[in-house]
Amino acid sequence: MVEEHYALDPIDLKIIELLKKDGRMPFVELGKRVGLSEAAVRRRVKMLQERGVIKRFTVEVDEGFQVSAVIFLQFESSSLPGEIVEKIARVPGVRAIYELTGRFDAIVIISASKISELNERIDRIRAIEGVKSTETAVVLRVIS
Repeated sequence: MVEEHYALDPIDLKIIELLKKDGRMPFVELGKRVGLSEAAVRRRVKMLQERGVIKRFTVEVDEGFQVSAVIFLQFESSSLPGEIVEKIARVPGVRAIYELTGRFDAIVIISASKISELNERIDRIRAIEGVKSTETAVVLRVIS
């Protein structure tokens, strides 16, 4: 969890921006780009991780190698959203879950290597107790 009182300075923000573009960028290169030593960058990244600002380092797969969908969810009013979200997060291929305001309670971004696999994953989400309804949009093309 991010500490509420911790303020990111411009160097922290630049490190985060660079790591979002290339999570494998060496600390030496990060240091050159932000004007710090490798050791100083390493300490800052460690601190950002410990404070929960940086949650994980991931691999982004080219969209051409997978099929993705956006699932809009409505929950049963008597359900506990936290429990539903925990179950959804365990479904393979779930890349992100966002809580929403308005007509839908949450949105899930999910991927698979082929459409049949994607359908299986969507069916698993629909079967989770507390999920009232879903509306799914398959991603046809990534624009940016």
